[in-house]
Amino acid sequence: MSEKKNVPKLRFPGFTEPWEQRKFNEAFIERRERTEQENEDTLLSCAISGMFLNSELFGHFRGTTTIGYLRVKKNDLILSAQNLHLGNANVNLRFEHGIISPAYKVYDLNNCNPEFIQAWVKKDDTKNFFLAATTEGASQCRKNIEWESLGKQTISMPSMDEQKHIGVFFRQLDNLITLHQRKLEHIKDLKKCMLQKMFPKSGQLYPEIRFPEFTDAWEQRKLGDLVDRVTRKNQDLVSELPLTISAQYGLIDQNEFFDKRVASKDVSGYYLIENGEFAYNKSTSTDAPWGAIKRLDRYENGVLSTLYIVFGIKENNPVDSGFLVSYYSTNLWHKGIHEIAAEGARNHGLLNIAPADFFETELMIPQDIEEQKKIGKYFEELERLITLHQRELDHLKLLKKGMLQQLFI
Repeated sequence: MSEKKNVPKLRFPGFTEPWEQRKFNEAFIERRERTEQENEDTLLSCAISGMFLNSELFGHFRGTTTIGYLRVKKNDLILSAQNLHLGNANVNLRFEHGIISPAYKVYDLNNCNPEFIQAWVKKDDTKNFFLAATTEGASQCRKNIEWESLGKQTISMPSMDEQKHIGVFFRQLDNLITLHQRKLEHIKDLKKCMLQKMFPKSGQLYPEIRFPEFTDAWEQRKLGDLVDRVTRKNQDLVSELPLTISAQYGLIDQNEFFDKRVASKDVSGYYLIENGEFAYNKSTSTDAPWGAIKRLDRYENGVLSTLYIVFGIKENNPVDSGFLVSYYSTNLWHKGIHEIAAEGARNHGLLNIAPADFFETELMIPQDIEEQKKIGKYFEELERLITLHQRELDHLKLLKKGMLQQLFI
């Protein structure tokens, strides 16, 4: 009765038999072939994200000798001796052969489909399978495998034919994920490149690339000539949505970004920011060494700590809002912030910048607002494509995670 229950929730048509219980040391046979000479073969590394050339991960060999390294062939299972609980396990589907540090374990697959096993080792609960055979290592982040215990643990496995079907499915899904990842990275690289080329470099009046109908020199303007500071308080509690600025996501709900509320319970003394207005977060980070300036796009309004500098475009519309969004996505404005930041500027990562000085910073803009609008729309479209591909990629990753739960026991 219990054997009949040994089936996954979802199966390919034609497969009805219960999966077989196999011991780890029956499904995988350890190979201990070691090198006898220096640099016998290509040096490989096994990482959480896959198999790599050692040079791809580290740039150079970090050891002293490759004599005694383990020989690896295609479709071998590679296990990290200490980091299996972090997911550091892979089937070598990429390289025909190579060598790897003896800090790993290398296994032949005994009547197992390599793509099926690769999918299995990437299941979330496979970490628990390995954790069941671990003891604490020298530090909390390292755990040692009890290989004798691991060898006795059992794995549920279907027929070879069903393994092949499952393996092909996840290979195709992984290929699709890789394709979308590459598309996403390509558009991000394009945006990064165009942000450098469609704005004049420091000290210049013309960008390297521009729309053909525009030929006039750009002009230097003070920020305070283009925008007005916003200091309206949230006295009537128009909004109780506390916002923060993320260099990646822009102005975003604190609860969503931090998974908790950081703002005070009483937000009546906070600034009330409206959709389309901008805010400068003076907090620095690796991604935003001089803080971040973002426009409120996600919500109709929200509240911000008075540590932020909030501003909106002047009513006579001397600058296009989309252009400002793209301009503050470059690093051209960093020089101006650097010049006004007071000595000893970083107090717990917060720049010491007076609002009056901030609005004295200068930026280069096209004289023709139509050119500003075209630049703004161009980068808005790139950002839309980035968001679209990111959502598709996230969807595929969730699909893979769900199918790993459904197609395995």
